[in-house]
Amino acid sequence: MEIEELYRELDIDGSVADFCKKILSDLKERFEKIDETAEYNQLKVLKAFQSNRVSEACLYGSTGYGYNDIGRDTLEKVYAALFKGEAALVRPQITCGTHALAIALSSNLRPGDELLSPVGKPYDTLEEVIGIRDSKGSLKEYGITYRQVDLKEDNGFDLKGIKEAINERTKLVTIQRSKGYQVRPSFSVDEIGELIRYIKGIKPDIICMVDNCYGEFVERREPLEAGADMIVGSLIKNPGGGLAPIGGYIVGKKECIENAAVRLTTPGLGSEVGASLDVLRSFYQGLFLAPVVTAAALKGAIFAANAYERLGFPVLPDGREERHDIIQAVTLGSGEGLIAFCKGIQAAAPIDSFVTPEPWDMPGYDSKVIMAAGAFISGSSIELSADGPLKEPYSVYFQGGLTFPHAKYGIMKSIQSMKDAGLLDV
Repeated sequence: MEIEELYRELDIDGSVADFCKKILSDLKERFEKIDETAEYNQLKVLKAFQSNRVSEACLYGSTGYGYNDIGRDTLEKVYAALFKGEAALVRPQITCGTHALAIALSSNLRPGDELLSPVGKPYDTLEEVIGIRDSKGSLKEYGITYRQVDLKEDNGFDLKGIKEAINERTKLVTIQRSKGYQVRPSFSVDEIGELIRYIKGIKPDIICMVDNCYGEFVERREPLEAGADMIVGSLIKNPGGGLAPIGGYIVGKKECIENAAVRLTTPGLGSEVGASLDVLRSFYQGLFLAPVVTAAALKGAIFAANAYERLGFPVLPDGREERHDIIQAVTLGSGEGLIAFCKGIQAAAPIDSFVTPEPWDMPGYDSKVIMAAGAFISGSSIELSADGPLKEPYSVYFQGGLTFPHAKYGIMKSIQSMKDAGLLDV
């Protein structure tokens, strides 16, 4: 059976398949560069495994208190070595990326301190952590204030505004690498480094934390190498390689990580407790695969950008820009377009392909959100997924794909869904 026939059996029109084939023919050289970066990062991961003497014994978990868990402790040494930190906290007890960020913030801030975001509004779910939107247990309830400096109209850093915002109470700066639900560029490691150098030039003892979600292994360097004190992320995104069933990480300065460990568990116990149960094999194997899985997702994002740009939709980044995370934003301009796109992604999934996604009041968001993700790991956004808030400008955020052929098919299916809904002509 020819591949064209198989696409037809998977409900892709010949016109859509031909359109996408033409798009891909122009991306060969770009994809080769992505593969080179993946090889570089794969060797980095391998070196971290070998340098820390990962053994078969490391793949088996612990129960109860988790004392002397060799696999857990070695994995944290691997993360520290890989990301160039002094220490790391990598645990299944960290439930998601927002939880990891909340731990890092609440453990390194004290009442009377001020938190600064020099890159504008943080991701929606962090608003209640900070107290931008009132919520039980927020930093605001504990007497920690928040200040924000928006990006300039050209999306550059407002250096003058940042300098004016930093004061004697400014203890920690949070820098979100990825765009979140904002139509703005994601930041490169070099850009993050320039911002950190500027901030520390004003107040050297400020803790600079980077929300590294969606950015791991996209470039050859990570933010700790550019001067960050902490990086934070989720294991059901890039570093979990699609295999980690839960978990998050915090890597950086030893004191910051010790503070985080105490907040995650309890004073006096810190990182000494926390059973790894039966997840270590997936954590190790997922990290080992992460560079090539991230490369597949990155190719999918670039393919999506070029396809939808050719169809006349605003995309960010555009089809030619350098990439700093795996997220592709497409502004569809209508709720109907957003829903049709997500229906196409859901229909392309290996799990629950027969389910129709609907907008709903998702916890942590200020508007209805539609999410498409037929994933092996629930909510895993390194797997093929798309989501967006049902509000202006009706932008969808596409990411993931454990393999490029699947990411490619997902985009084709989203185009087919929008075509079927009468929203575009291919």
